[in-house]
Amino acid sequence: MLNLVALILVFPLIGAAINGLIGKRLRKETVGYIACGAIGLSFFVSILVFCGLLQLPPGERLFEKHLFSWIESGSFKSAAGLQVDPLSSLMILVVTGVGFLIHIYSIGYMHEDKGYHRYFCYLNLFTFSMLLLVLGNNFLLMFIGWEAVGLCSYLLIGFWFEKKSASNAAKKAFVVNRVGDFGFALGIMLIFLTFHSIDFTEVFSAASHGNFEVGSFTVTIITLLLFMGATGKSAQIPLYTWLPDAMEGPTPVSALIHAATMVTAGVYMIARCNVLYLLSPFTMTVVASIGAGTALFAASIGLVQNDIKRVLAYSTISQLGYMFLACGVGAFTAGVFHLMIHAFFKALLFLGSGSVIHALSGEQDMRKMGGLRHHIPVTYKTFLIGTVAIAGIPPFAGFFSKDEILLESLVRGNFIYWMIGAFAAFLTAFYMFRLLFMTFHGESRVDHHAMEHLHESPKNMTLPLMILAGLSFFGGFLGIPGASAITGFLSPVFGEHGHAESSAAEAGVHHSAWLPYLMMVISTAIALAGIFLAYQMYRKKTELPGKLAGRFRVIYKLLLNKYYVDEMYDALFVNPTKKISVQLWKRVDSGMIDGSVNGIARLVGGIGNVLRLLQTGYIRNYAFYIVIGCIFIIVFMVLGRGK
Repeated sequence: MLNLVALILVFPLIGAAINGLIGKRLRKETVGYIACGAIGLSFFVSILVFCGLLQLPPGERLFEKHLFSWIESGSFKSAAGLQVDPLSSLMILVVTGVGFLIHIYSIGYMHEDKGYHRYFCYLNLFTFSMLLLVLGNNFLLMFIGWEAVGLCSYLLIGFWFEKKSASNAAKKAFVVNRVGDFGFALGIMLIFLTFHSIDFTEVFSAASHGNFEVGSFTVTIITLLLFMGATGKSAQIPLYTWLPDAMEGPTPVSALIHAATMVTAGVYMIARCNVLYLLSPFTMTVVASIGAGTALFAASIGLVQNDIKRVLAYSTISQLGYMFLACGVGAFTAGVFHLMIHAFFKALLFLGSGSVIHALSGEQDMRKMGGLRHHIPVTYKTFLIGTVAIAGIPPFAGFFSKDEILLESLVRGNFIYWMIGAFAAFLTAFYMFRLLFMTFHGESRVDHHAMEHLHESPKNMTLPLMILAGLSFFGGFLGIPGASAITGFLSPVFGEHGHAESSAAEAGVHHSAWLPYLMMVISTAIALAGIFLAYQMYRKKTELPGKLAGRFRVIYKLLLNKYYVDEMYDALFVNPTKKISVQLWKRVDSGMIDGSVNGIARLVGGIGNVLRLLQTGYIRNYAFYIVIGCIFIIVFMVLGRGK
């Protein structure tokens, strides 16, 4: 099995190399086959590795494969190696499985694009980077994958770089992530200084064997720095602003970034480092608070957005907040379970929105949609399943993962966490069904030209939608309370502290056996209330949203303009940095550096201009210079002898 693990990385890397080097000379069909085949093979090997783990006793589900010695400098040593355990095996299944469906979808969606081969090169490279991040056996390899994912996201978000908005969004994503990555890098350095190793096994073993007390200042600083990286990569407050702008990339890219890969890296990293985080209650509180705050904050913005992809983008930020809330209260299994389920329904929703945009010739404004369910029935039915799943209606997958997080936030956290999570769930159900009703129901508001070309997407786009719809329906049964398969499978990674069943016991809270069932009823009621309100406002009383927007104009404008956070960041950080940069350019770069270089050049040029006067081209002048020179030599010799 260990010999197969490296192939999971090799296949997408080969696909990226072939399409990047010679893809321009290949037929588009060949480029698509190579890219999809590479990810398909990785997915197949991931299934083999996953099945191999299942055949072993839970305590033996950990393998490491040493590839080669990488860096040796003084006391610092780092080897390149891969680690396979339940957490990494689950992640590679999600990354390659959902990624494979997105690759297939992209064949239809990007077929007419002139950068077809470049797109699939980037997409394969992106998948390779994420796989390296989750399979690496030490922090440095994780960091390499972490940075490579950031680079690929820059390339994919700015894929249509001819558009200024796309190139600006790519730069914004790159810069904002560098802020978080700076903290992540410092955290890795402090880990080495503290543990004298960056290998996961050695670091976590030393941390778990009592070498550090709970609440250790050093561990708190380490975990806070690591979390700083997670806030950037997983778009949490305050480094979330890049993700909505990332919608400028192709829709399949949005699905890949927002569903199964990049944005889940922060959640995976914290889950991987659960031993360290459990040693710092303060950091756990910070993680849970930021997660809960982000879940509510992003959900409130999603209430009034009109771009179909931006609604889903803020939904992603909100759902990621749920995952961090779960990790922050110690329910790592619940967080990872929601990560997996979210990959299913969010990929479905993004690809479904891409199918809508494809059918409407590029239109993304929901105010110019409506009545599409009869024109694109497959897209509508699958999108409906994804919407119900994210809203949390049983028995769809999102119900089980979100309900478990709400239960854990109450049992292991406090009532405030539960209230925030429950209210965010209500808002999620409302804005997602608002999106559904505005897009697919009611009277058509589609432009006449777009209506003439309105059509269902081809099968290579609708087939992934149907598969993801099936996963969004059945996936939740892996985490049924009391018989959760995901809990038992992840137990070697998280131990008892990550299990829903042991939450109350560890937290010292004792509740009645009926509390989980009561919470199921309450969370379902909350979701149904959100759906009912959306139905009343956008199906029954369609004039009501306009009236409310007029009555609560200040709040409406605040939400529509995303709390003016981007404007505040521009005023506090971006514009002052630009002004300082301009002054440094004028005074230091242009004035001092360029000035000194140009001054020397002018001096040499002036000397050359003077000496050039001696080069007249006339023989008589050169003969005159020779005579003068001879006279000078004779006078010099005579005067010298006289002395």
